[in-house]
Amino acid sequence: MKLLRYTYRKLSLLLLFLIAVWGVLFYYTIIDEVVDETDDTLENYANILVNSALHDPSVLETNGSMMSFYSFRPISEREGIHYRQTFYDSTVYIEIEDEDEPVRVMRTAFRMPDGQYYELTLMISILERDDMVEAMLWYLGALFLLFLVTTSIGIRLILKGVFSPLQRLLNWLHSIEPGKELPPLDNPTQIREFRELSQAAVDMGNRSYRAYEEQKQFIENASHELQTPLAIARGKVELLAESETLTEQQMKELDAIYTTLGRAVKLNKSLLLLSRIENGQYAETEDVSVDEVIDHLLPDLLDIYEHKQIRLSRQHGEHPFRIRCNHSLAQILLSNLIKNALLHNQDGGELHVVTTPRSLTIKNTGDEPLDADKLFRRFYHSVKGKKDSTGLGLAIAQTIAKASSLRLTYEWREGMHCFLLVKESQKHS
Repeated sequence: MKLLRYTYRKLSLLLLFLIAVWGVLFYYTIIDEVVDETDDTLENYANILVNSALHDPSVLETNGSMMSFYSFRPISEREGIHYRQTFYDSTVYIEIEDEDEPVRVMRTAFRMPDGQYYELTLMISILERDDMVEAMLWYLGALFLLFLVTTSIGIRLILKGVFSPLQRLLNWLHSIEPGKELPPLDNPTQIREFRELSQAAVDMGNRSYRAYEEQKQFIENASHELQTPLAIARGKVELLAESETLTEQQMKELDAIYTTLGRAVKLNKSLLLLSRIENGQYAETEDVSVDEVIDHLLPDLLDIYEHKQIRLSRQHGEHPFRIRCNHSLAQILLSNLIKNALLHNQDGGELHVVTTPRSLTIKNTGDEPLDADKLFRRFYHSVKGKKDSTGLGLAIAQTIAKASSLRLTYEWREGMHCFLLVKESQKHS
């Protein structure tokens, strides 16, 4: 989830909660004020009625109208002395409308000049109050919704402006490519934290670029320096092998040394190649036809392993399988896969190379399945006794595949080793 959306959602939920609490408090405050006003009206009306009854006792025999009903009831002196004035909501049956109407009721007591106590029950219709409360709820809801929408839009616009320097910084980080100088960062902002973050990102990028250049230079120098003594050592072994005074045992030992030195040379070149691939030094890419590369490689590789008398089955679709890759790396990738299938094939075995517009399948006969979890690891030897193997061929192939957005997998199918190469977006069927 984006930071802007996350912050906006949190603030919106907080705002919604606060407005809801404010709305409830506001509603009950208004209701309390309305009830107080109604009770004050009842008290004023009650005072008028009591004063009228004190001056004119005949009022005690009267009743109020429908909207302001009142009645008098004589009570005992004991009740009158201990009487407590009360207010409450109730209903009154209206015969004309044949329904109960809500009223606010006040009960109080007073004493006439002759010493008799009376209870006054006074009722006022609160239909208008309920209508006012209903209208107030509608207006309050509309105000709540309008305030929430406008505030949410305002918060989103403000947050979008506040976080725009962060978005520009992210876009700048995505534009950085390994092995290339940093692009300029134009990210002006008044927020100190974002300025410091931008500066830290630029500093980190510069340090990474310098470290990358130093590492690349070190690898190239180390490889070059190793090649020279290895070549000298192999040359001296060749000179020694030409000596006529060597015994057969000494010749065997020199041959073993020469083979080991040759493996060291291949290992050095392979590790250098892996490092260059992972460091992105093969940045130039193009559309490469896998079919053309394979058809170019197969005759030479079959000649090298002619002694194994391997039977080739070559199938291809109507359209070639094209990948976006560095051409040299594509040749290394396909060469390693085919070499692996030939080297570890059985004498008189089969090699199936099948291409479709979306995939490449290389199958060769074998004795038992390999460990798919370890097969593409560096220095893993899947077959014992292959001393001339560096254990890096499939690791290099997997590294090239990943760098070119390809997926390389292994399966054991019907007594054959099967390597499948597809584009990353394709699903393995």
